[in-house]
Amino acid sequence: MSFLQRSTRFGINSSQLALARSVSVTKVATAVPVDHGMKVCNPKTSTKRERVVVLGSGWGGFTVAKNLDPKLYDVTVVSPTGYFTFTPLLASTSVGTLEFRTALEPVRRLKNVNLSMARAESIDFKTQTVTLNSAVPSPATSSSHSLPPRAHNKAMTIAPEKHQDERFVVGYDKLVISVGAFSATFGTPGVYEHAHFLKDIRDARAIRKRILDCFERASQPFIKEAEIRALLAFRIVGGGPTGIEFAAELHDLITSDMKRIYPDLVGFSTISLYDVAPGILLSFEESLREYAMRRFSRDNVIVRPNSRVLEVGPGWMEIEGEGKVPFGLLVWSTGLEPNPLIKSISQADKDPRSQSLFTDNFLRVLDKETGEPMKNVYAIGDNSMIKDGPKLPATAQVANQKALNLAANLNNAGTEKPDTEFILRNKGSMVYLGSWRAIIDRTATNVSGPKGEVTGLSAWFLWRSAYWSMSSWRNRLLMSVYWGMNLITGRDISRF
Repeated sequence: MSFLQRSTRFGINSSQLALARSVSVTKVATAVPVDHGMKVCNPKTSTKRERVVVLGSGWGGFTVAKNLDPKLYDVTVVSPTGYFTFTPLLASTSVGTLEFRTALEPVRRLKNVNLSMARAESIDFKTQTVTLNSAVPSPATSSSHSLPPRAHNKAMTIAPEKHQDERFVVGYDKLVISVGAFSATFGTPGVYEHAHFLKDIRDARAIRKRILDCFERASQPFIKEAEIRALLAFRIVGGGPTGIEFAAELHDLITSDMKRIYPDLVGFSTISLYDVAPGILLSFEESLREYAMRRFSRDNVIVRPNSRVLEVGPGWMEIEGEGKVPFGLLVWSTGLEPNPLIKSISQADKDPRSQSLFTDNFLRVLDKETGEPMKNVYAIGDNSMIKDGPKLPATAQVANQKALNLAANLNNAGTEKPDTEFILRNKGSMVYLGSWRAIIDRTATNVSGPKGEVTGLSAWFLWRSAYWSMSSWRNRLLMSVYWGMNLITGRDISRF
């Protein structure tokens, strides 16, 4: 939808739009207040429905938008991508176990929900407005090639300079901040330029292409053995669930499909996993961590704990105490750093270490000066945490449950039902380890339901069933089809 169409939809006529276009808009940093020369695209109308603006379309933003009552609220989701990514399936899509569309849910498919494909640059809490910058380039001026997905993390951090005149403003009666966080590089030189992340479907596409490119390059008759070994050295930095599951999925791809297609090359391939911590999956029970290490050892996945990456270059990375090691693919998954929008918010109370927005138990953002909840502003997902509450992991289930709690409270408006404080109902943690094996940890004291550990084939079946049941009916059908096809015909290894 064009800017003109979107503006008309929000009640702005052509003369108002011309006036807004005629205003000279200078470069605005994220910490600068709203430029009041820009018209509000969704002005308050006489309708009784309140305007709810949701920043972000991840686990928190997508879920809260889907569950708000359209009779009470006019919901607008602001997202630079326009879709929800089912992140637990990214590792599977990156190696062809599933196709990319199985991990996507378009925001426009939600009924009674508006979408603005843009980046939020600043928030004016006094006027209750948000300044946005369009994330949709003109087809006439944009390149025919999309942005390299490996640069996604950096690109999402920096507002595109060529779209400086495409800013517009939306107003809100209630604001939900759920922009998430970015992959942390800890200042390691070269990571943005030479490593791949795994937080978005575009990252998964880039990783799949890179894997296939490495094998195709290694198959060329003039490539010497040393270069073959370097091309087929697949390295992962980060021993959390994302890094572990990608290593597992990559192992499955190499030992099944690649072994059949490139029988002379798979013997040169290696999978190595590095972490600065003394072990992997430190949030899991020790017995499950030991099980994972045994599985990886059996599958020849090399685990290198206590390893600090000093620098990353084109096709190499430098490890403290080890020197430079080559790679064909480097996947970086080492924690989170705050979104630039969160950094720009100076009025809210924040956690000094993570810079996450502090909320109360009702998920209302707290004012930095007074410590009281800010008016009509809420925060959920990886960019927030409850002050003086238990430290919760930045996981999909936490963001999803916060979104459901917030939506239920907002839907109670005008009723006698009291708002409920957020309490996490921990469903446990699970990780795929490759070769149809997984682990499930339900030993934590706050786990709801039966407690215990599950390993092996039964855990793998529960792992797949859980993610299948959490998807939409459309994606459940697609997942079933692709799982069946891969079992019979193998993974799709098309390069595109």
